Amino acid sequence: MSNRRHFLQSITSTTILAAAGGVIAQEAAKPARKLRKAIMGGTLGIKGTLIEKYQAAKAAGYEGVEPAGGLNQQEVLDALGQSGLQAASVCCHTHWKQTLTHNDEKVREEGLQGVLQTLRDAKAYGADSILVVPGVVNEEVDYQAAWERSIAELKKAVPLAKELGVKISIENVWNNFILSPIEAVKFLDEIGDPIVGWHFDIGNVLRYGWPEHWIPVLGKRINRIHIKEYSTKKMKDEGVWKGFDCDLTQGDNNWDAIMKALDSIGYTGWAISEQRGGLNPNGLKTLTERMDSIFAM
Repeated sequence: MSNRRHFLQSITSTTILAAAGGVIAQEAAKPARKLRKAIMGGTLGIKGTLIEKYQAAKAAGYEGVEPAGGLNQQEVLDALGQSGLQAASVCCHTHWKQTLTHNDEKVREEGLQGVLQTLRDAKAYGADSILVVPGVVNEEVDYQAAWERSIAELKKAVPLAKELGVKISIENVWNNFILSPIEAVKFLDEIGDPIVGWHFDIGNVLRYGWPEHWIPVLGKRINRIHIKEYSTKKMKDEGVWKGFDCDLTQGDNNWDAIMKALDSIGYTGWAISEQRGGLNPNGLKTLTERMDSIFAM
């Protein structure tokens, strides 16, 4: 009887070990995500020249940076060259003040010129995508007007974007405009050219939705992503802007679900941090390590 019991225990142990080994083997065989780490230039709070800031980002483990448009091109090129970073994207420098939805036609034209300059900057830096806020809805600018004006201005930028081979990527931000992924798709469809896609900001969504719900709807229209954390608890307890006052992986983004959603659309390429923590080299290093932990989920 004791021999039979020992035999059954041995079979059970062997089965458990085999199953565990199979899980480990599956995890080991899981291909690494093809995501490249970059950081938004505006979040590099390190003191020093642009070259020194870019060098610190490189030392922390970043491959790329997202500079703003409208900077001195030679200074940016020198910083990229001496740091070894690549331009992952370029962020339009005029889209918040000279909005594409402004009531004043002259202001809209200034905003359009900002988009065009950002396209030229991206070409100079070797980036193939720019980030553009499509406009703002407020008490003075109604939703329908914003929709029509934004689409009209962006269509004017399409010829240069196609000539340069640089995509215009619309970002979801807190602008009271384009508040759902279905609406985002309709917006892009009305522009009607694949040179215009989406720059998906993960942290900006949790105020009114879930990033993992947006990603499958936007699908291949996503050209770039911003990695950013948000705390809905802080939002409720301290105010909506305080929701950003948390470290990466310490908020309420469901990163595992977000990564699976990105996998489902086959997203690869640049993942750009727009996250607090870039004030010193240690903070930059922590950010890259936390990005690695997210990408490994």
